[in-house]
Amino acid sequence: MAHKRNTGFKLRFPEFILIGLLLFSSISLGFSSGSFILNLKEFGFGIVSSVEKGFSYLTSSIGDTIHSVKELKELKKDYNDLIVRLENYEELQRSNAEIRKENERLKEQLDFAISLDEKNIPAQIISRDLDSVYSYITINKGTKNGIKKNMPVIAFQNGNNGLVGKVVQVGAFTSQIIPIYNINNIVSCRVLNTRDLGLVSGKGSDDKPLTLKHIRKSVVDQLKYGDIIVTSGENDNYMKDIPIGTISKITSLEYETSLTIELTPIIDFSRLENVVVINQKELNDRKQDK
Repeated sequence: MAHKRNTGFKLRFPEFILIGLLLFSSISLGFSSGSFILNLKEFGFGIVSSVEKGFSYLTSSIGDTIHSVKELKELKKDYNDLIVRLENYEELQRSNAEIRKENERLKEQLDFAISLDEKNIPAQIISRDLDSVYSYITINKGTKNGIKKNMPVIAFQNGNNGLVGKVVQVGAFTSQIIPIYNINNIVSCRVLNTRDLGLVSGKGSDDKPLTLKHIRKSVVDQLKYGDIIVTSGENDNYMKDIPIGTISKITSLEYETSLTIELTPIIDFSRLENVVVINQKELNDRKQDK
């Protein structure tokens, strides 16, 4: 029986001792010559340098980022400040425009009041009852300003003067007006062109048309849309020929002896702010002083 030949390499103890001595001698020689230490220093310096370079780059990047964030905050603050200043400027411009418009309105009212033959008291509307069928308007002038009950009230709006109503109640500093759209306010009137006599009444709301009655059917062909209806001047309730409204609809019913006509008021009551109360018993002294 043949024996299996062992071909593996085995390090024997004497050879292990020899290799160990050679390795130790080489390391000792390296330390004694300084080359090993130098290489170790160079290796360590390379590592430290790389770390320092990376740390420097990281620090610089963080610094730049912080600076950029700071600049961004400052820019945002400047932007917000500019927005606020712009809004303030626009608000100032709007205020100036509103003041100019208000001055123009007041000047028109003053010029209109001065142009009247009768003594008059300009006033401002301070409240109005819009929810009731029996609507009323309150102004900021009363007996202390010379206002009396039953004085007619007119207004100047968009280049036109028109009838507002009449005073029905007076306090020391305020007065109450019954407007022409109140269902209890009936005004004697005439068609300006034909001079036909009729009566105007309201429907209780400023956004509804007025009603003109008692105009004869025989004059229907003489009427047209847009014709102006004015006060008749009868019964001393109102001055003569104050515009009330314009014809917007004409209805002729078989069972009626007169026409039923709808009017659009001359005055836009939803935008009315200032009125003029008229004292028909006295002359306007301001007209002479103009």
